[in-house]
Amino acid sequence: MNSIFSLVIRTTLITALGFSSSIVFSQSASPAVLRPPKTTTAGELSEGSIAAGWISLFDGESLFGFKTESEVDWTVAGGAITATAGRVGLLRTTSQFSDFHLALKFRASRKTNSGVFVRTSPKPKKVSSDCFEINIAPPENPFPTGGIVGRQKASISVPENVGDWNQMQIVCSGDSVKVWVNGSQVNEVKSSNPGRGYIGLQFNKGDIAFKNIFLKPLGLTPMFNRKNLDGWDDSQKGASSFEVTEAGELKMLSGRGQLESEKLLSDFVLQASCRTNAQGLNSGIFFRSIPGEFTNGYESQIQNQMRDGDPTKPVDCGTGGIFRRQDARRVNAQDMKWFTKTIVAVGPHVSVWVNGYQVTDWTDKRKPHPNPRKGLRLEAGSIILQGHDPTTDILFGNIDAAELAPRRK
Repeated sequence: MNSIFSLVIRTTLITALGFSSSIVFSQSASPAVLRPPKTTTAGELSEGSIAAGWISLFDGESLFGFKTESEVDWTVAGGAITATAGRVGLLRTTSQFSDFHLALKFRASRKTNSGVFVRTSPKPKKVSSDCFEINIAPPENPFPTGGIVGRQKASISVPENVGDWNQMQIVCSGDSVKVWVNGSQVNEVKSSNPGRGYIGLQFNKGDIAFKNIFLKPLGLTPMFNRKNLDGWDDSQKGASSFEVTEAGELKMLSGRGQLESEKLLSDFVLQASCRTNAQGLNSGIFFRSIPGEFTNGYESQIQNQMRDGDPTKPVDCGTGGIFRRQDARRVNAQDMKWFTKTIVAVGPHVSVWVNGYQVTDWTDKRKPHPNPRKGLRLEAGSIILQGHDPTTDILFGNIDAAELAPRRK
């Protein structure tokens, strides 16, 4: 990156932005501004951000959806993930992503060496080719904060005072990786894309904390055009009826029946907006379904009821659960209100988010079988919207999906 100018943002300006120490831009700094998702006062995603496709990778209370790859004292406290000691390694997501906008906050001590890994393998051997490591490190490090290790330095140094929360955003799209720190773009590289991979939080040395870890999948395309049923097969609608309303919503009534996509997906991200129009309704989104067969796929349940008013006690698997495989850990949607469901399926692993909250983290450990009712099915299959029974009354808005890029060894 060519040096264009050097800029020192003094303490007074940083204080106005919510930080207490000065930040030095030593190389090129772009005026481009990328905004993170909007959140509530509790640090949760706003309704608008959820509708826009954002999901939380960290629930603020547990390491659900993460897996540690080394002996580090990863701890959750005060709504943050922290680490202070252990062997160098990653705390990485169990789900993989390809193109996305990642936004998070980090807090580091003066001598901290840490980082955020994207499109990574669980234990990358060579960061310059196996992943992208966006460094969090002091100015004297060969790759100060915002640098992409092994590829290119950035233009920003880590704040010197302990206790400052900083915003980092990373956009991966095709062969491009861009980095923003505290609102300013500080890096961009175009490099061979290793394909899909995990999001990893690294501990190397010092004290590091992360919170508000949000991701928005990019590159999704509509499967439903909101005008008609082009691209969908209703030959097995049975007792169900399907129509596109004047508002561009897909309305499904009655059942038993199905609406099946002509498009087939294997490893993918899918996001759908849904609304049940009565209490206690049952439906589902099937995936990797055997084309032409009746609801023969993995089912991500739609069922918003709970027992004893407790959202951790779902009825009949719960919305976002994988029916007959893993119940949703929390009912995070309500009947007669729009909600957003995100499904990520890669190999035998499936994760589901409902209204941005991860409710399912499941790996199919059965032996491979062409029929998903009998074993692990990895082959591409159709998406099926289920008409469950005569009470079915459900609306679908956007239904967007993308096949994930393969992992390149």
